[in-house]
Amino acid sequence: MESYELRVRESFARQGMMKTLEAQLSVVQRGATEIRFPCTAAVSQQHGFVHAGAVTTVLDSACGYAALTVAPEGFEVLSVEFKVNLLAPATGDYVIARAQVKRAGKTLTICTADAFAWRPEGEKLVAMMFATMIIRPLER
Repeated sequence: MESYELRVRESFARQGMMKTLEAQLSVVQRGATEIRFPCTAAVSQQHGFVHAGAVTTVLDSACGYAALTVAPEGFEVLSVEFKVNLLAPATGDYVIARAQVKRAGKTLTICTADAFAWRPEGEKLVAMMFATMIIRPLER
């Protein structure tokens, strides 16, 4: 396992929010990650769709971890800004967020992510994120 993957997986395991959503880090590659979580009643809104807050949360984490894969050792990333477009209600078995780094700078890393609702008949794009992450030294 590459050191960046180990760093990402260890960080992900410490995230209470990802545990709350029952999310799994399914892919970690240099500059890209994938996180999925089940569509359950616990993450639904009043109409039965997955709550936009849950979708946005996983998109944000996917972007952050994609940025962490390209950050130097001894550094962490935090969200500075993001924009989300919600394209369709999320319904299905689970939601998959796929993120990738578009540009990694010394201080800021730009990422995008797409969220898909997975159903037996296939995936449906339900949201897109454009995010800026800041790279900063680990606080010990």
